[in-house]
Amino acid sequence: MIGIILCGHGGFASGLEKAMKQILGSQPQFIAVDFPETSSTALLTSQLEGAMGDLDPNEQIVFLTDLLGGTPFRVASTLAMQRPGCEVITGTNLQLLLEMALERDGLSGEEFRIGALESGHRGLTSLADELSRSREETPDEGGI
Repeated sequence: MIGIILCGHGGFASGLEKAMKQILGSQPQFIAVDFPETSSTALLTSQLEGAMGDLDPNEQIVFLTDLLGGTPFRVASTLAMQRPGCEVITGTNLQLLLEMALERDGLSGEEFRIGALESGHRGLTSLADELSRSREETPDEGGI
């Protein structure tokens, strides 16, 4: 089972982890690492290296981060480039996390990445778009 390391600014990672546990329960091969304002790049690097060491060494690892170009993304990217098969996905939302936590068993890192991007896009919508889609799916039952 692919290992997931969730990381982001402030309490992003622990907050999403808490929401995930409320909905799915505790998940194996999952570690959340926050990057609070009081942290440093060196400390985050050490924490992410430790998290990688805590996951099954025979399985691939995917980093889920909050913000493209942010410190969690940059540190995860540096670590991922040192380990073949490691993936880094950014712009993580709760829908992506929930779906991929459930669907990751048996996936390669690349398959996980593709599925995560699709899931994240599905999770980004609006009420107006959903109502419009709902009207399009409801056949007109009026007659002549």
